[in-house]
Amino acid sequence: MTEAYINRIATAVPPHDVHRAFVAFGHSLLEANQRKAILFGRMVERAGIERRFSHLDVSPVPNSHSPWAYDFYVRGRFPSTGARMKLFEAHAPELAAAAVEKLALGSGRARVTHLVITCCTGFSAPGLDLELVARCGLPGSVERTMVGFMGCYAAINGLKLARHIVRSEPAARVLLLNLELCSLHLQETDDLDAILSFLIFGDGCAAALVTAEPVGFAMDSFRALLVPESRELITWAIGDNGFNMVLSGQVPAAILDAIRAQSADILKGAPIPAIDLWAVHPGGRSVLDAVERALELKPAALFQSREILRRFGNMSSATVMFVLESMLADHAPGARGCAMSFGPGLIAETMLFHGAN
Repeated sequence: MTEAYINRIATAVPPHDVHRAFVAFGHSLLEANQRKAILFGRMVERAGIERRFSHLDVSPVPNSHSPWAYDFYVRGRFPSTGARMKLFEAHAPELAAAAVEKLALGSGRARVTHLVITCCTGFSAPGLDLELVARCGLPGSVERTMVGFMGCYAAINGLKLARHIVRSEPAARVLLLNLELCSLHLQETDDLDAILSFLIFGDGCAAALVTAEPVGFAMDSFRALLVPESRELITWAIGDNGFNMVLSGQVPAAILDAIRAQSADILKGAPIPAIDLWAVHPGGRSVLDAVERALELKPAALFQSREILRRFGNMSSATVMFVLESMLADHAPGARGCAMSFGPGLIAETMLFHGAN
């Protein structure tokens, strides 16, 4: 059976670091409740995040190059879903094209046969797929598939689909794109749990090339882990004023229990020490702590995941690809790895992989 390989990964983020501006905004939402404000401040310190990015400009005065955050998010009249989608249509294609161009496909772009896109933060038609065909010079005959509204674990499903394509068509060259503009869905609220969920998310995009060429990471197997009685812990719904996120504080404990109980199934019987690379989606510091405890990992095992969280926050589906990119740049031939992401359901999507020799 033909093996499928992640040959290359490239990533891109928008130009504006908005983390500190959001922290100030979060405090302003809680100014009437000192207890909540103090708790929010503590969680900011513990979040393990230093930077998050957006197309929204948070400079003190607006400029002509980017939408000004303080015009978009005005207290008392936050934008409608339609206004948010208009901004998505304007800026998502630019970010997507930037990531694809960083793959340096060169003349090889003419040989791309399939395009798979994952996204849960914006939709339009004609959409990102046709925008990429036009902007990046992809063949008009490329087969296009959109994986929509699956949340943070969608990249693993995109890789799974790319693997199926290559295994059934060994000459296929699959371009996988994971793009999220999470900063478009900020809500005006004094609910502390909601504000804490906004504290985590940022914008980003990853592009990857998947083929049968034995370069990079070989994708060995996939497994989905559904956590019983957990469907309300993570939800993502389209509302009148953006997309509404529910991210329960019970998520880390649910992940810890599920992974601890089913680690043998995830690893197909391999002992935990046999895994050299842990590409864990940094859904938040507490999520990474839960995985570390469940598998009894050494702190260094999740270094790349914690670094991506620190530098970019949680970019939903793109985030685990940022982690894999950092590993792809420096891994030993034959190194064995496990990737995992978490999202609505509650489901953990996992992938076993190894480095090409």
